[in-house]
Amino acid sequence: MKILVCISHVPDTTSKINFTEGDTKFDKNGVQFVINPNDEFGLTRAMWFKEKQGASVDVVNVGEADTEPTLRKALAIGADNAIRVNTPAKDGFQVAKELAKVAQDGGYDLVIAGRESIDYNGGMVPGMLAKLLKANFVNTCVSLEVEGDKATAIREIDGGKETLTTSLPLVIGGQKGLVEESDLKIPNMRGIMMARKKPLNVVDPIGAEEKTSADKFEKPAPKGDVKLIDKDNLDELINLLHNEAKAI
Repeated sequence: MKILVCISHVPDTTSKINFTEGDTKFDKNGVQFVINPNDEFGLTRAMWFKEKQGASVDVVNVGEADTEPTLRKALAIGADNAIRVNTPAKDGFQVAKELAKVAQDGGYDLVIAGRESIDYNGGMVPGMLAKLLKANFVNTCVSLEVEGDKATAIREIDGGKETLTTSLPLVIGGQKGLVEESDLKIPNMRGIMMARKKPLNVVDPIGAEEKTSADKFEKPAPKGDVKLIDKDNLDELINLLHNEAKAI
């Protein structure tokens, strides 16, 4: 089984976010980037298929040279090969088109993507990718088993979970639950050294056109001041909730 895992290069959630050029561009200065968490769950599941079933695992990213450390981490975790499409990721459609070309050329049986990236949270790429590849698709996937050319997946739905059976080729939008957080792999020194020798292929983009653009970014409003009320002063608490907060 050939597996392709789509990797997004995203800011760490602890990073302080700023914008430049009149709040129209994201400021990358001082920001630590990591593998998108939803993608990391998918990569870890792909490693399970590699260890248990002998699958081959490639990782792919749409981005410029600054995304390569993230791909190298994926190689250190255990992926066999990495592919970087040499163009900035501009919107979901453009990324899906570029990824589809890589997937088509590689003849993959299973494509694993995160259900969304934690930077823009668009949640569009996996579904678009499946459509472009004319492959079966399971989103919000929290469990995946593959036997031969048949797959059994569990996905989250409103109010519960749904079990599906389908055939390969298959695209999934994975998330937490596909593996547990305790199963995530931390690269060890041997993996890091081996990653330096593994192929990281840079391919030219097909020039897919983006369908959307960001006009401006805006930070959430700052939190208001907090007032501390003595635990015994219930009258003051009720007065503030009623007259100031308008909560009661």
